[in-house]
Amino acid sequence: MLETSARLLRLLSLLQTPRDWSGPQLAERLSVTTRTVRNDVERLRELGYPVHATPGPGGGYRLGAGAALPPLLLDDEEAVAVVAGLRTAATAGVTGIEETSLRALAKLEQVLPARLRHRVEALESATVAVPGTGGPTVDADVLAVLAGACRRRERLRFDYTGHDGGVTRRLAEPYRLVHMSRRWYLVAWDVERDDWRTFRADRVRPRPPTGPRFAPREPPGGDVATYVQRGVGAALWRHRARVRLHAPAEAVASRLPPAVLVEAVDERTCLVQAGADTLQMLALYLGLLDVDFEVVEGPEFAGHLRTLIGRYERAVRTA
Repeated sequence: MLETSARLLRLLSLLQTPRDWSGPQLAERLSVTTRTVRNDVERLRELGYPVHATPGPGGGYRLGAGAALPPLLLDDEEAVAVVAGLRTAATAGVTGIEETSLRALAKLEQVLPARLRHRVEALESATVAVPGTGGPTVDADVLAVLAGACRRRERLRFDYTGHDGGVTRRLAEPYRLVHMSRRWYLVAWDVERDDWRTFRADRVRPRPPTGPRFAPREPPGGDVATYVQRGVGAALWRHRARVRLHAPAEAVASRLPPAVLVEAVDERTCLVQAGADTLQMLALYLGLLDVDFEVVEGPEFAGHLRTLIGRYERAVRTA
C-alpha cells in the first residue's frame, strides 16, 4: 500500500507539469506497466483529480482544472524558487498581497525538509533589503482587471492621473503589463489618440465593465519591454541633445541604455538622441563612448561642451 501511495504521488507530480504524457512515457518514468498507469489514473480520478485523456498518437494524460486546488508537489529547486518568489511578492509594490504572501510563505516553510530549510535560511541571511527604495504601490484588484483585459483582448475604459495631477478619461486596447524598477506599467493602444501609450498602473482607475473585444496589434517596436524602458527613461530626462557619432550604429547601440535612440546614417556614422538629468552627466555618457561626435541639436549642451573645452585646455596648458 505504501508503494502504491508513493507511486500515486509521483504520478500526480508528473501530471502537474504543463504537458501531455503518453501512457508509455508515464510507465517508463514510474517503472511500471501501462496497465498500472491506467489503474493509477483511475485511482486519482476517484480521489477527485480531473485527469483528462486525449486519444490518438499525439494524445496523452493531463491534469485539468478542478473545483478544488490539489496539493502541489514540488521538487527541491521548485520549493526554494517558490520561497524566494513569495518573499519578493511581499515587497513587490502590490497592495493586498503582502499578508497573503507571508501566510503562504509560513505554510511552506513549516513543511520544508531540513535540507531545504537550510538553503532557505542561507538565502535569507545572505540577502539585505535596502530601505526607502519602494515606489508607488498598485492595488491588486486593479492589476487583476488590467491583466484580464489584456488576456481577453477587451477594450478598457479608465480614468488616468497624469504627472500634473490632472485626470483624463481614456479608452484603450490593453496589450501587456510590464514590471520594471518596482513599478507596474500598462502598454496599450490609445484609441482616441491613435497611438501606443504607456500608463503607470498605480495611476489607472478602471471603469468597468470592459468593452468589446479587439484584434491584437503588432507590439510597439517589436519588443514591449524595450519600448517601456525607452519611454520611461526618456521621460525622466531634463536635458536632451541630438549628436552624430563617428562610429557604426551597431558598435555603440549595445553600449547605450534602451532609452537612447540610435539611427544609422551610413556604415561609419550614426545619429543618437540622448539625454540625462544634468548636462554634466550627458557629457560624461558621450565621453565614455570614446568616439568623435558632433552636436546636431542642443545649443545648451553645446555651450556646456565649450565650457569643458576651455577647462580642459587650461588643465593641460602647463603639462
